[in-house]
Amino acid sequence: MQLVTLNPDTINARLSELSALLHACVHDGASIGFILPFSSNDSEAFWSGNVGPAVARGSRLLLVAQLDGVIAGAVQLDWDTPPNQAHRAEVRKLLVHPVCRRRGIARQLMQALEAHARALSRPLLTLDTRTQDHAEPLYASLGYQVAGMIPGYALAPEGGRLDATTVMYKQLPGC
Repeated sequence: MQLVTLNPDTINARLSELSALLHACVHDGASIGFILPFSSNDSEAFWSGNVGPAVARGSRLLLVAQLDGVIAGAVQLDWDTPPNQAHRAEVRKLLVHPVCRRRGIARQLMQALEAHARALSRPLLTLDTRTQDHAEPLYASLGYQVAGMIPGYALAPEGGRLDATTVMYKQLPGC
């Protein structure tokens, strides 16, 4: 596995791979902000209209994991914060393709993301995840603490119900 930071040009060049990753995760039930129906065009619009511009502004990192040169996972670090929060960043959209799970990809992406946060002098990381989702124990194993839970926070990907979210944080040592 290889971890690679993408820039606006490489995001555009790999748009179809990024789109396929997000599309597969949403269709596998990931609660990452999208609901079904969710098309490949919807996925491409997210990468080109949301992530690409934020990376171009220099306020977001897009880190991908490659297996044999193919994108198998991704995570984002967003440090577009107000002046009184210049010490923190938000973890966004940790994705691992459903056929590539249980190989340590998510853990390695998160560890690399934390190294980038340290380099940016952003010692406080925050995130939210669907309560009792498979990602929650991963974050806990990486040292993230639960700040609280918000019931009925987001519509489930398949619709029809509201899911709770767990808000988590981590103080990075050595910053």
